[in-house]
Parts: sequence; C-alpha cells; structure tokens
Amino acid sequence: MHDLLNTVSSFIWGPFTLILILGTGVFLSLGLKGFTFSYILFAFKQIFKNDEDKTDGQITSFQSLTTALSATVGTGNIAGVATAIYIGGPGAIFWMWISALFGMATKYAEAFLAIKYREKNINGETVGGPMYYIKNGLSQNYIIFAYLFALAGMIAALGIGNGVQVNSVSQVIESEFGISSLTVGFFIA
Repeated sequence: MHDLLNTVSSFIWGPFTLILILGTGVFLSLGLKGFTFSYILFAFKQIFKNDEDKTDGQITSFQSLTTALSATVGTGNIAGVATAIYIGGPGAIFWMWISALFGMATKYAEAFLAIKYREKNINGETVGGPMYYIKNGLSQNYIIFAYLFALAGMIAALGIGNGVQVNSVSQVIESEFGISSLTVGFFIA
C-alpha cells in the first residue's frame, strides 16, 4: 500500500501538477492579455495609497493584502521553499519565480470569480469562494462539483493545514529535545 501511495503521489505532485499549474497560469495570462504584468506598478501603488476616505467597517488596501497573505503563507510555504532549494538547488528559485509570475493570473481569476459570484447567507453574511462560483457561475449540471469541492475543502482543512504544521513542529521538537512526535501531536491537539 505504501508503494502504491508513493507512486500515485509522485505522479500527482510531479510533472502532471507542474504542467497543470503553469499551463493554467500561462492560459489565464494570455486570456487576460498580460493584465497581471501590465498593471503590476498600479497594484503596488494601490497597496500603499492613503485611504482617508474609507467608511466604517472598511479596511485599507495594505490591511487587505496582509490579511490575504496571512491566510496564504504558512508552514508549507516556508518548509516547501527550503526543501525545493535543498533538493533542486538555486535553479529551484528561478522556477518558483516563473510559477509565481504566471500564478498571479490564476490568483487574480480566483479572487475575481469569488467576488463576482459571492452571495449572502441566511445570517446576512457575505460568503464566496470556489464552491460558490462553481454553483453560481456554471450551469446547474455542474452543481455537484460545488458540493464536492466544499466537502474536499473540509477534509483538507483537517489534514493539510493542521497536519503539516503539527508534523513540522513535532519533528523539530523530537530532534532537538527528544520528545516523541506522538506526545507533541497530542499536546498540540
């Protein structure tokens, strides 16, 4: 079973995913006519502009950026970059930059669709995201994919986010202080 999972993992996280991620970024960059490249200076100006005319409940552009980054950058990004440099050498940084440049178009499209197809729930709160733009942006034939995405997101929130971070912490504590990973995991839980 372990060998099967390793084979599937190396296929999914190998060239297939690289082509899918970069291909999507290139496709969206071309479709947006280089929007993310041609407006990059404008974007940086917007981040640091003075937002004196904001009303109650609004946040500045900089606060919005830092909130988005806090939800995006985590242990996986830090450990992932270190691992990529260790395994791939300095050339890994170059390919991360290329992926990031084209990834801007993917992130822009994702944010744009999330805002365009968001809705208010029964409590009057605004909700959005991939499950909503699948449900509201595509025909009703695809609504099952919205529910599947939401289910996969709930499952992933347990294993991907928390699992990776607890694993990283427990490995360091075990190697430095000799406390077993299982004990650290139970303590963090």
